[in-house]
Amino acid sequence: MNNPNPTDADAVNVAAIDIGSNAARLLIKSININSEQDIVPSKELFLRIPIRLGFDVFETGKISRLKADKLYRTIKAYKQLMKLYNVDIYRATATSAMRDAANSREIIDRIAKRTGINIEVISGNEESQIIYDNHIPQLSKDTDYLFVDVGGGSTEVTLVCGGEKIFSNSYNIGTIRLLKSKVDEEIIKDLKADISSATADVPDITIVGSGGNINKLYKLTLNGQKGDSGFTVEALRSIYNTLSALEINERIEKFNLKTDRADVIVPAAYIFLLIADSIGCKQIIVPNRGLADGIIDRMAQTIIKKGKVKVLH
Repeated sequence: MNNPNPTDADAVNVAAIDIGSNAARLLIKSININSEQDIVPSKELFLRIPIRLGFDVFETGKISRLKADKLYRTIKAYKQLMKLYNVDIYRATATSAMRDAANSREIIDRIAKRTGINIEVISGNEESQIIYDNHIPQLSKDTDYLFVDVGGGSTEVTLVCGGEKIFSNSYNIGTIRLLKSKVDEEIIKDLKADISSATADVPDITIVGSGGNINKLYKLTLNGQKGDSGFTVEALRSIYNTLSALEINERIEKFNLKTDRADVIVPAAYIFLLIADSIGCKQIIVPNRGLADGIIDRMAQTIIKKGKVKVLH
């Protein structure tokens, strides 16, 4: 599983572990290429465990023993699943909560020693770049986009005009930070000022939203109907007003939300609306691709360059 140069001529199974401030995710895909040299990924498994590291870190500055043990058990289980799915290569990354935790290095070293899984703490800028790279092939160069990824601990934004990246930054504004009242008002002002300045000469911008919350918000606006992966900012505002008027248990009951989604979904909607209103955006598209997809795409490109993937005819 740890071999970076698999010799099997058939499809290569690739895994990404994404340890966020709210949950740890495991995504496994099988990678092929077709006769036109296009990547043909097939999702084999996706799991999400709500460890909620941010609730410790943004309150106390470190990860508690209880959460550290839960993370260890999760990574241990993910390793066994990667073995079952014959994963050839993986990458495990951690984002905002691990970046801020005073004891993250100690926990990462302990997990590596006990499981053999090496976790990389990536910067906000790298996180933003992976998310940006993840969506570019699907989007038109005739439209200007603001990529927005809202997590538990941070929000990454990237402005793309005419297919070129104009501006990118990461801000310590996330759903769990807001719930714990740990967001500095100056950071919110900086975010609004930065994106307003960057988009001053761009009259019509579409937001590309990523993260579990925006996907759930989009589905709630559809009310069970099929959509085209996009919705209006006013539709988002409407569902935000509805959800924010309810207690958490009422959101769970009325909208069939999981407990670990029902609390963070409102601050997520708030962040998206804050950004949309700052730039006058009217439309949000939701491709349903996250950080783990981007990590796998990067590994797939490397594997294909080495000629390790079978061509489909």
